[in-house]
Amino acid sequence: MTGTTRTARDIDTLPKAHLHLHFTGSMAFDTLLDLSVAHRVRLPESLTAHWPPTLASAMDERGWFRFQRLYDAARACVRSEDDMRRIVDEAAATDAAEGSRWLEIQVDPTSYAPFVGGITPALEIVLDEAQKASERHDIGVGVVVAASRLKHPFDARTLARLAARNAGPVVGFGLSNDERRGDTESFAPAFRIARDAGLASLPHGGELLGPDAVTETLDALRPDRLGHGVRSADSDDVLRRVVDDGVGLEVCPGSNVALGVYEEARDVPLRRLFDAGAKMALGADDPLLFGSRLSDQYRTAREVHGLSDAELAQLARDSFAISRAPQDVVHRANADIDAWLLAQPAGSTQTSDA
Repeated sequence: MTGTTRTARDIDTLPKAHLHLHFTGSMAFDTLLDLSVAHRVRLPESLTAHWPPTLASAMDERGWFRFQRLYDAARACVRSEDDMRRIVDEAAATDAAEGSRWLEIQVDPTSYAPFVGGITPALEIVLDEAQKASERHDIGVGVVVAASRLKHPFDARTLARLAARNAGPVVGFGLSNDERRGDTESFAPAFRIARDAGLASLPHGGELLGPDAVTETLDALRPDRLGHGVRSADSDDVLRRVVDDGVGLEVCPGSNVALGVYEEARDVPLRRLFDAGAKMALGADDPLLFGSRLSDQYRTAREVHGLSDAELAQLARDSFAISRAPQDVVHRANADIDAWLLAQPAGSTQTSDA
């Protein structure tokens, strides 16, 4: 009798779409160190003494403040057009090396506007480099313009208009930062502006707050996807609504554990969301601070949550289905996902039993 001894397929060769990656947070640690030296910015010892840094739980506001302090320190090192272009290029290159065919990188241009002459030039730099990086690294790169919950909703409307004027290379409009701050409904006019321009509605929600916050976001902002959205698993009714409404979830297991949303990787409700039929895209969120990148999230799905290669392939297909990738990119990726699944894993051997 002949059998097969199989080893796991290579995660890095599985085609994926990466839909939850923040601009500053995408930086490699060595890049951050380079920029801090170049601009003579002193970084907190808690960030440089040990990488990735140990982050206190963001489930309390003091913990989130400590996380935000490190993020702001990193952002303060980005002070020129060259810095911005380097970040986009390196994000695309790193993603491509991990099998990503499509990247949607999220940026708030107001953070970098003082160094490049305003929010419009800041966004134009990111868009121009995204197009160049796409060609350079053979990966599609779309840009999501994100407003902050910590700022006035009028600021969000300004960013939504800027995003709308650049619809095409800008694929979506988001809302990030601590979801316990600000009134979700007050940002609805900004999302209407973006939606009317054909942009995807991509707010964060259902990470630090539970299913009630998910419902509020669904009602007020009509999202195409939720950044995170994992807390929808806390309620059968809310999860059913997410699935029935076809709202995609950008699930970031490494981020959830690092920020204390869940104590351990096995506590992230990835299997529950998958079995309920939720369409998900795994994401790295802020690898600069969390220490894990895109492929690491798929390895967690396999090794911790027990997803088979067929289920990983379905996750990858779903990541393209809920993306804003062009249809030709989606079709090629799906064909290559099928090929990945059909191929014999590297290291497989045929065995013969007498």
